[in-house]
Amino acid sequence: MLIIPVKDGENIDRALKRYKRKFDRTKTMKNLRARKQFIKPSVTNRAKNIKAKYVQNLRTNEEQG
Repeated sequence: MLIIPVKDGENIDRALKRYKRKFDRTKTMKNLRARKQFIKPSVTNRAKNIKAKYVQNLRTNEEQG
């Protein structure tokens, strides 16, 4: 449960913005969407490996160029 303390005289838009930011950082929606369907562990591992290769390629290109 997210609790956003609203100070006296604080704009409600500012409090909503803080709520949305906190909600995004907790990754609640990402977890809910991931639970909708089963993803095999091999598929998740493959995706992690592909992402790691991509990031490594970016870093090596940055060092060279």
